[in-house]
Amino acid sequence: MFRSYHTVRALYDSGPHKFVEVNGWIQSIRHLKRIAFIDLRDGTSTRSLKIAIPLVDQSLTEPLKSLKTGQCISISQAEWVPTPQREQPFELRVGNVLRDVQILGNVTSQYPLQKKSHSLPFLRTLPHLKHRSNYLGSLLRFRSHVEHAFIQFFAQNEFIKVAPPLITSSDCEGGGELFKVEDSENYFGRSAYLTVSAQLHLEALSLALNRCYTLSPSFRAEKSDTNRHLSEFWMLEAEWCFAKDVSELTHFTQNMLRSVIKSCYDNKNELIPRIIPQESEQASTILQRLENLCKDGNWPSVTYTEAIDILRDQHVNVKPFPNYEPQWGSALQSEHEKWLAGEYFQSPVFVTDYPKDCKAFYMKHNDDGQTVACFDLLVPGMGEIVGGSMRENDYTKLIKEMDRRQMNHNGDLDWYVSLRQEGSAPHGGFGLGIERLVSYLYGNRNIRDAIPFHRAATGTIEL
Repeated sequence: MFRSYHTVRALYDSGPHKFVEVNGWIQSIRHLKRIAFIDLRDGTSTRSLKIAIPLVDQSLTEPLKSLKTGQCISISQAEWVPTPQREQPFELRVGNVLRDVQILGNVTSQYPLQKKSHSLPFLRTLPHLKHRSNYLGSLLRFRSHVEHAFIQFFAQNEFIKVAPPLITSSDCEGGGELFKVEDSENYFGRSAYLTVSAQLHLEALSLALNRCYTLSPSFRAEKSDTNRHLSEFWMLEAEWCFAKDVSELTHFTQNMLRSVIKSCYDNKNELIPRIIPQESEQASTILQRLENLCKDGNWPSVTYTEAIDILRDQHVNVKPFPNYEPQWGSALQSEHEKWLAGEYFQSPVFVTDYPKDCKAFYMKHNDDGQTVACFDLLVPGMGEIVGGSMRENDYTKLIKEMDRRQMNHNGDLDWYVSLRQEGSAPHGGFGLGIERLVSYLYGNRNIRDAIPFHRAATGTIEL
């Protein structure tokens, strides 16, 4: 499919060649007395290629001065030379820079990404160039690997990938944090919005396909300016029929994540960069986390009521939470979630059976009449990354709950309710925020770095 040039990743994977053709961008260049070295990257690997240019003729010195960091170059013929005593097991040697090196794309004298390591705050000011840094480029490769691992897992478990709509007429979560499509009444005949979740449509599709999932964008107009929130983000959502209870959902979620994390750990040398900015966790910490998450054993699980008791004891007897006092009936705040996972359990933890008024209308009620059959997965440093539930499949009970919440006055959800009258089945599922998971596993602490071009309530950088 591609002409016969070699990528950096392919060269490391394939072994010795006699002569190779490579393309890429100059990361750095060093001029010594009798030889020059170019570090070349092409975006396919965390590693670079060492290009050696012996200066056997002083006439080659002048052409080398035209090569600069950031330039895109093509090397038409480079000799593969083993270097077993060095960190890189080989180098590519160019015989004639005039003949074998061509500049494909020049740079200005103000090109900002030089050999030195750059801070993440500085890189964020360059949204069109920041991914050329090894760290943020590696983050996108890491995310790609995670998504591919999810696709493999779902295929192995007989799930069907579907494409739900991004423009909808209903608010799945009932929070009202929607982006309205301008002039939608004239175009669609009624108000339309960017989707906050594909769940309602996945429920309809699961009743036809049994098991289905999607990986698609979601949009929420909440004005939360934190390192955990985005206005546009990607959700992995799954729905399946004949689920029995919440424990089945949590068991599936843990197995799914363990499979993905193990794949990341098995490919750690290719996915985790060696040089990491000070603002992020270091490689040793990241690798230790991945290794620990792969170990056998179930992650802890507590009910919401048990979690509130733990939080209350901490707040009253040890150290108060700075912003929100934990109270039964109120949603867990970010500081509560991070403390539970990071300080108390020191691992991912499932919290189940929240009060019904903390959660969405579609969740199945527990026998106590006060809580619903749901779960959140909390992880250290990030808080909630997965939320799921059993769905109410009884028509009468669903109508009663929607009436209690004064929902569906305009009939936009009539189609959803009618599913309970046409061959309904017990079913459940979950949604997982891709950026939060990637940030947690990669250790970059800010989900704005885990998406190529972020959109958030404030601080948004337009392109």
